[in-house]
Amino acid sequence: MLFIKGASLLVMAAALSGTLSAEEHSPPAGKVDRIFELRQYTLHEGKRDTLISIFEKNFIESQNALGADIYGVFRDLDDPDRFVWIRGFRGMPERQKALTDFYGGPVWQSLRAEANPTMLDSDNVMLLQALTPSDALEFRPPHDAKTDAIIGAFIYYVGDVDPAQFAAYYDKHVVPQLSTLNARVLAQFVSENSPNNFPKLPVREKEKVFVWLGRWNNVGEFDNFLDRFRQMSGWRDAAPEAMLPAFVRKPEILRLKPAVTSPLK
Repeated sequence: MLFIKGASLLVMAAALSGTLSAEEHSPPAGKVDRIFELRQYTLHEGKRDTLISIFEKNFIESQNALGADIYGVFRDLDDPDRFVWIRGFRGMPERQKALTDFYGGPVWQSLRAEANPTMLDSDNVMLLQALTPSDALEFRPPHDAKTDAIIGAFIYYVGDVDPAQFAAYYDKHVVPQLSTLNARVLAQFVSENSPNNFPKLPVREKEKVFVWLGRWNNVGEFDNFLDRFRQMSGWRDAAPEAMLPAFVRKPEILRLKPAVTSPLK
């Protein structure tokens, strides 16, 4: 089933244009995607709402139909010119095909002249893999619903440390403490090491990261969690010496406000 309720003719054209049809893809509810992109765009002043409007009307259903599953569309609460979104793919070959079909297809080709001028930079992109199927995000179709919820993204730059080893350490020494702070981990990712197979869209291939996402009911609840999270002590003490470079940089923390049609909210 293709989720095209209220979609434009351009959206429906995209579903029919790719060799992967809506019926063939039909991403079910459940954790089926392995590869994810965390995309942070810096926009020109005052252009974020413009791009989000274009995106919500035209770029969610059309990408879903081709196998580029849209998981979240967000405003960065700490930067009025930052737009953040997440999409996923079943694997790297599927990523290449979906992106080729979308960016060569009628929806993007007809709207790129409208969308591109809103963007100052679109290269701040992390190519990620879910640690396990249970660590991936669950696909949901877009739905109109206002919410006070906040999605928190925590990005750890681990240097030359194996992100999977860091993730295992974090899971043992930090995640249990998160639960005592009333935080629930929605998803966990590490860097995907495969070469970028759609080089027209750059990714930060040299950065090794561990990323986790959580959800809070409102800004106050999240900010309260952050205050306590930043006071956590001793969780690094058991780390082997080889892991110490992963602690050099503090994590990048994103406070993300879901757009109205964002699937993740």
